[in-house]
Amino acid sequence: MRDGDRQIDTAHLLHSLLETDPDVRAALDDGAQVVRLLGYLVQRSIGYGLQWQGTVEDSGAMPLLHAAGAGSGSGSGGKETGWSPSAAAAMEAAAERAARRGEPHALGVDLLAALAADPDCRAVEVLRRAGADARVILRRLEDDPYAGTSAD
Repeated sequence: MRDGDRQIDTAHLLHSLLETDPDVRAALDDGAQVVRLLGYLVQRSIGYGLQWQGTVEDSGAMPLLHAAGAGSGSGSGGKETGWSPSAAAAMEAAAERAARRGEPHALGVDLLAALAADPDCRAVEVLRRAGADARVILRRLEDDPYAGTSAD
């Protein structure tokens, strides 16, 4: 809300992960890349992020949410939940990734992998602008599901 956004989007999720999860920071190339990413994310309310204000992020990653929400009053693309459709899809994908490993809860690296897997989401746009390749990050996390975590 502080940024003028109506919903939590994937850039918000990426920002939170980078600020709070050392395992996510460790899964990236280096400290300089983390600094560049945080710089772009901090600028979102005063710079390039203004183009996103008042819009709903929807990369098409979660078409079922639209179908389920249409006319049912249950969400309509995340509007009532406070999550963009892309952010909701990323959260679901992170939980599914953890379940495939037999874990009851997703880790930050699960959410990072889910974000990196959606090439049309805002988080990937931020990664791209900061010189990070989401495909490389995703490959690294697919090769080692615990990359960057203390479970290494």
